Amino acid sequence: MSERAAVDMWFDPICPWAWMTSRWLLDVEKVRPVDVTFNVMSLSVLNAGRDLPDEYKELMTKGWGPVRVCIAAAESAGPQVLRDLYTALGTRIHLQKYELDSKLYTEALTEVGLDPALADAAGSDAWDDALTASHNAGMKPVGTDVGTPVIHAPGPVEGEKIAFFGPVMTPAPKGEAAGKLWDGVVLVAGTPGFYELKRTRDVGPIFE
Repeated sequence: MSERAAVDMWFDPICPWAWMTSRWLLDVEKVRPVDVTFNVMSLSVLNAGRDLPDEYKELMTKGWGPVRVCIAAAESAGPQVLRDLYTALGTRIHLQKYELDSKLYTEALTEVGLDPALADAAGSDAWDDALTASHNAGMKPVGTDVGTPVIHAPGPVEGEKIAFFGPVMTPAPKGEAAGKLWDGVVLVAGTPGFYELKRTRDVGPIFE
């Protein structure tokens, strides 16, 4: 049996494109020898101090809540809880259209067997240092001119990692199609000197 590769993804629960990528990675695990670990980045941290449209600025203010809850949960019960907590949060945020409030946090925490009192972290800056450290660990290799999703994966040189933003796609491919996209993404991202492949998005996220 081939050795499984450790892959890390950095997510912000409020980003629909990161949600699509995370669902794709879960399918990749089924058809390729990879194990995905989920980590927290924050669009609110990334955009702090930037000149933003009022609507997006309001979202960034609300966006502190979910990432703080995720970090508090990881600090309390271990980082492995992020996989299921992200699914519980993302399902409510993106599919069920919950508001970013205590109802969202307590329901998601309860679903995955965590203390619902961790929802109080949403309004506290007590975990912001740990949040910033997690954010920086994900973003440093790719820079600050991108957002989420960010992926770190084994590169073509043994012992070295490649890091990249994306892929951004909709809907998320499934089965062997998910595996083929993974093969292509790793091939491209592992090519020395390769930086960008992009086209204008003409459709929003398609949640399936």
